Amino acid sequence: MTHSCSGPCFDRRGALTAAAVAGVGIPFLAACGNDSSGDVAVDTGPAGTSLTTTGSVPVGGGTIIDEEKVVVVQPREGEFKAWSSICTHQGCSVTAVEDGEIICRCHSSHFSIDDGAPVSGPASTPLPEVAIKVSGEDVQLA
Repeated sequence: MTHSCSGPCFDRRGALTAAAVAGVGIPFLAACGNDSSGDVAVDTGPAGTSLTTTGSVPVGGGTIIDEEKVVVVQPREGEFKAWSSICTHQGCSVTAVEDGEIICRCHSSHFSIDDGAPVSGPASTPLPEVAIKVSGEDVQLA
């Protein structure tokens, strides 16, 4: 198999070898993976933490809460769900919720707001679900 590239060109094995020789270690190795296979830690905060209000989450869309690393969605009117806002492909933060999909623009992964499953892009693992509860108009971590 032949490859062509301009400038320095590394394949995965070469990059891993270079990382080991340079002593870069585990953080570099994690960044080289294609998919985190669902091993993304969901560290959202204590139960009862207020995330948003129900009126701030559009039907068929969602709201990204950067501080808690959560995206709250409303797939159908009155139904609220939450997913980790950390993409399972390479750990970037998702950037938008549009047309029923949670979008990570780092590598163009798209996830369903219904179940967090990948619908396009390189991610092959769903976003981890985050437990929430709705209390009146307040959406909180459960």
